[in-house]
Amino acid sequence: MKYAVVINTKDPETMWNAFRFACASLSKGHRVSVFLLGPAVEIDSVDEARFEVKKVCRRFLDLGGEALSCGTCLRVRKMGASEACPMSTMDTLVSLTEDADRVVTFG
Repeated sequence: MKYAVVINTKDPETMWNAFRFACASLSKGHRVSVFLLGPAVEIDSVDEARFEVKKVCRRFLDLGGEALSCGTCLRVRKMGASEACPMSTMDTLVSLTEDADRVVTFG
């Protein structure tokens, strides 16, 4: 199965759970793409000891997941893309959701 996971929050617990879901899906042999939208593009500033977002995001990437960030959302915040989440577009998000068997949203 192919999942498109859309994260639209920078709440640490929600982001942590979204990436945990994505990792569990990859571990079961599914293909997973994560698209960070809105405040979620601020992932590099999300830091809370109880919810290790950066750690679980790194695990997701190490398992072969693909993570992308909304370019417009980054520009609005005067940010650049991170190495973990390259800049992308709404057209890519449309393609990800069209190609996915399931779309899961967090936020």
